[in-house]
Amino acid sequence: MGSLGLKPIDTKTTIELSKMGMTNGQKNSTVVVVEEEQKKQVQLEPASPATRLFHTKSLSCHIIAILGCTTKINVDLIKKGLESTLLNHPRFTSIPVVDEKKGVRKWKQTTVNVGNHMVCPDLDPDMDSPDEFVENYTSSLTTIPMDMTKPLWEVHILNVKTSEAEATGILKLHHSIGDGMSIISLILACTRKASDPEALPTIPTGSKKESSDEAGFCRRFCFSVWVLSMVFWNTFVDAILFLATILFLKDTETPIKGGAGVEHNPKRLVHRTISLDDMKIVKNALNLTINDVVMGIAQAGISRYLNRRYGNKKGRGSSKTNNLPKNIRLRGSIVFNIRPSAGIKVLAEMMEKKSKAKWGNKIGYVLTPLPISLPDNPLDYIHQAKAIIDKKKLSLESRFSFAAAKLTQDIFGSNVAAKLTNRVLSHTTILLSNVVGPQEEITFFGHKLAYAAPTICGLPHALIMHFQSYCNKMTISMSVDPLVIPDPYQLCDDFEDSLQMFKNAVIKEGAAAV
Repeated sequence: MGSLGLKPIDTKTTIELSKMGMTNGQKNSTVVVVEEEQKKQVQLEPASPATRLFHTKSLSCHIIAILGCTTKINVDLIKKGLESTLLNHPRFTSIPVVDEKKGVRKWKQTTVNVGNHMVCPDLDPDMDSPDEFVENYTSSLTTIPMDMTKPLWEVHILNVKTSEAEATGILKLHHSIGDGMSIISLILACTRKASDPEALPTIPTGSKKESSDEAGFCRRFCFSVWVLSMVFWNTFVDAILFLATILFLKDTETPIKGGAGVEHNPKRLVHRTISLDDMKIVKNALNLTINDVVMGIAQAGISRYLNRRYGNKKGRGSSKTNNLPKNIRLRGSIVFNIRPSAGIKVLAEMMEKKSKAKWGNKIGYVLTPLPISLPDNPLDYIHQAKAIIDKKKLSLESRFSFAAAKLTQDIFGSNVAAKLTNRVLSHTTILLSNVVGPQEEITFFGHKLAYAAPTICGLPHALIMHFQSYCNKMTISMSVDPLVIPDPYQLCDDFEDSLQMFKNAVIKEGAAAV
């Protein structure tokens, strides 16, 4: 993708920055000046329905994005970059307030002190166990509430070398600022290709199948009727199951299901990077999508992990023996962005020109079964996952869940709607999402990224999984409750082993076919 007519992000230290007296480990006390016109007239913008939900006790959660860099992080450059990009977005210069007259929550524009949003601790570069330190640091952020008197975001910079990166940057923000897809898109809009500082990263898009003109009108009409019928039927079934989940339908109490109040427990943030190229080998061999492979990996990895946990309870730790109880009901809440993303080009132009773009929280949930078993053919995991996903594609469940939450909120208020949403999520076992990332290496304000691991905390799950692709890698980022899952790296091993198992199986099938 060539130049998009955007100005390259300035990543050169200027004389003005040196006069600020900033050094690594010190906070910048410089206040970003708000234009006089904005000072005179305080802007109040109504909060969206989803924003009001995320400010209730039942559904208060945060997004944490961990970015590994291939070089040490220059604090001055990051601060300058934030001033020229994120601070031009109204959500990053606003605080949530309640209108005293109407009792309605709104966003209020305020003056931003960049230094108050950055934490740059002085660290010993030769410390023992730097990987463990970074993991402990990022995990500790899940227990620290955000200061509601300033815009709800902060950046942490850890200039210590780990096994994966030379330094680590952490962006933490309140979920009321925006949905996960919008936040990831906004972060990507702040990046540029490592090979071209003027070009935004290339994000793969799904290719739509073109309808053949050779097909007759009658055939196309019958196909359309069949699709509409399937959408109606699948949506009806999913809506019934969704309502049943609100009332009584719960997942089986497995060793990975969190109990009451799990959303308030400290979380462990871990991740594992696997080969996206290996996933593409499986995808192409079986004529699937990456989403199908992702769900297959999740299903296989969790099955293997649960089998071991049940085996340990019975005194049989072998993963080769089937220790799984029969008829386990385990579902994943998959998050969908109802409103199409504005796109990173639009967001980049918005921050450069201070224009407007679609923004906010407009998300729905799809309750997706994850069959737990140990089939003889490992590819059965993927075939099962594909059948379920294909059925979910012909359903409006995500829009139904969004509409149900909004209707409840309009009638009974945000607190009731939040408790209802919390109840639905707590009756499932895990939360899943898959976000497509750049195809090439990118820089974040002049710092080349080694990996990106976004996650979320504050929801009623002991296991939250996010799949994030970047170049030829796929990072599985997890937020786990250590009281429920004390060995998260074993679960990471099971996911990685599952992909290798799939790859070996398709290679074996291919060799057998020849």
